[in-house]
Amino acid sequence: MNKVKINEEKIDKLAHLAVKRGVGLQKGQNLLITAPLESLPLVRKIAEHAYKEGAHIVTPLFTDSDITLSRFKYAPDESFDNSTDWLFKGMGEAFDTNTARMAIAGDDPMLLSEMDPDKVSRANKAMAKAYKPARERITEFKINWNIVSWPGKAWAKRVFPELDTDEAVVKLADAIFDASRASVDDPVKAWDDHNEKLRIKTNWLNDQNFAALQYNGPNTNLRVGLADEHEWMGGASKAQNGIICNPNIPSEEVFTTPHAHKVDGTVVSTKPLSYQGTLIENIKVTFKEGKIIEASASKGEEVLQKVLKSDEGASRIGEVALVPHSSPISQSGIIFYNTLFDENAASHIALGQCYSKCFKGELDLSPEEISKRGGNSSMIHIDWMIGSNEIDVDGIDQNGNVVPVFRKGEWAN
Repeated sequence: MNKVKINEEKIDKLAHLAVKRGVGLQKGQNLLITAPLESLPLVRKIAEHAYKEGAHIVTPLFTDSDITLSRFKYAPDESFDNSTDWLFKGMGEAFDTNTARMAIAGDDPMLLSEMDPDKVSRANKAMAKAYKPARERITEFKINWNIVSWPGKAWAKRVFPELDTDEAVVKLADAIFDASRASVDDPVKAWDDHNEKLRIKTNWLNDQNFAALQYNGPNTNLRVGLADEHEWMGGASKAQNGIICNPNIPSEEVFTTPHAHKVDGTVVSTKPLSYQGTLIENIKVTFKEGKIIEASASKGEEVLQKVLKSDEGASRIGEVALVPHSSPISQSGIIFYNTLFDENAASHIALGQCYSKCFKGELDLSPEEISKRGGNSSMIHIDWMIGSNEIDVDGIDQNGNVVPVFRKGEWAN
């Protein structure tokens, strides 16, 4: 029996929000959920609300940390170059036949930190390759999808090591509810209001039609060229199937696709990156003509270097996102060691695959058309934070004029 006293009303509110405004589930759709076993109370409520909205079949796929660790401890070495191709092919088929996607994050972000880094790297690479049929339908925004979180015990202890486990779980739960706007009386209305504020920012950025963004701050001097005919997005977006959803709960960002060959300069991370069980801290990279030519980290550098060699596009960026330092997650002062939250505390960039939805006009661009416009292609997509209250961002318009966008980490307009 679960002894941890997480507020049940807020669990129900988060589940309802995830279905109603997160994935935007429509009558007659199926729903595929991936989730840690610990998150069963939330999954049950999500299923309840999904069926109330008219879902046909809700299918949860659970993971377990102990089983994952058993693989890295005892599985034969050659197995780490393999993954469950059949599963992800099935997901791709499901997404092509009116199935929406929901993921629940809640695992220990440092789960694999003590495991053999070579095995971790090989397993991640194999999984990234196998996941392609499912990932493409998500990055191309062919379906409505959403990610929400659950306060797993090990994750809670990472965030609040000074507390006992039960207290840490409750405190992390409250932080998740607050950041997700599930603590208010009407979370759905709160998200409608929030989406409108993000829409105002994306409209302004799209009207400006910048050619590039220039970042300046401590140890940072970076120019990010933007893809041809790029489009800024944020908050609620319409998938190619016509359904409006909020892919990330929480979300404070507006984002677009950079030009994979027009990024130059040096940038440092402002928050730790937790990647597949490894903490990577104090990242510093230098770009030349879009490609990272130098990279270092004070912790986790070996994993970072392996990630950059995943494929040709792994050393280029596929996303640039703006988040004010005054965002609720930043102001909470909590480092979540979870990209879903930490990326919404600071402006960030993402190594790897671009979002093909961040282009004007046609929704279904071919890979060749995306590449021609400057979009990056990769088997990875990894966000890491570069914003703080010391970072200024300028937009460079098509005529070379400079327009202030951020000053000291806040919107300048």
